[in-house]
Amino acid sequence: MEYEIKGGNLPVVTVTLNNGESLFTESGGMAWMSDNIRMETNTKGGLMKGLRRSLAGDSLFMTTYTAEQGNSQISFCSSYPGEIKALTLQQGQSMICQKHSFLAGESSLDVDMYFKKNIGVGFFGGEGFILQKLSGPGTAFIEMDGSMVEYDLAPGEVLKIDQGHIGMFEESVSFDVQAVKGMKNIFLSGEGLFLATLKGPGKVWLQTMPLSRLVQLVAASIPSKG
Repeated sequence: MEYEIKGGNLPVVTVTLNNGESLFTESGGMAWMSDNIRMETNTKGGLMKGLRRSLAGDSLFMTTYTAEQGNSQISFCSSYPGEIKALTLQQGQSMICQKHSFLAGESSLDVDMYFKKNIGVGFFGGEGFILQKLSGPGTAFIEMDGSMVEYDLAPGEVLKIDQGHIGMFEESVSFDVQAVKGMKNIFLSGEGLFLATLKGPGKVWLQTMPLSRLVQLVAASIPSKG
């Protein structure tokens, strides 16, 4: 399998498949493909697995695309302005990603819901409450909102983040929420009551323009009736 990512801030990934190789994506995720690729749609892992994925932002059904001859091409476009990152996971390796981030991946991958059971995260985690968990082996293509900024956290090192800016982090990184200190900060900073925290060791990828923030900015610019 070979791939090429292009398109600037409205990216597309085009994958060239050998005979018998396959990729899967959520229902409706394919943009264009060669004539010699077979489609098969199902819940990929059963109904309960599909329901868990739907809670994490993907569709209940997944479609698998299998090349029936060599040099077959298939393309997947980003759903919003940002970047597409190729991510290769080894057997037993996992990555935690924001909701809606999984674009497509090799059929050997597992996509599931990542549910943080910590009660503080559960009640106050906002966009970070339910995430996606990708497990290897295989290559996945991940959508990120805006541009990506990468950090390599040392053991015990902490980043405090508006949770919408969390794009992806290694499973070794601890995720939690903390209350913002100070009444003025709570009511005047615009950050709300809580910030997400990521604690090393491990790599973290942040996104510069969360889709939710973009929606808020667009909505605020729409004139009200009357």
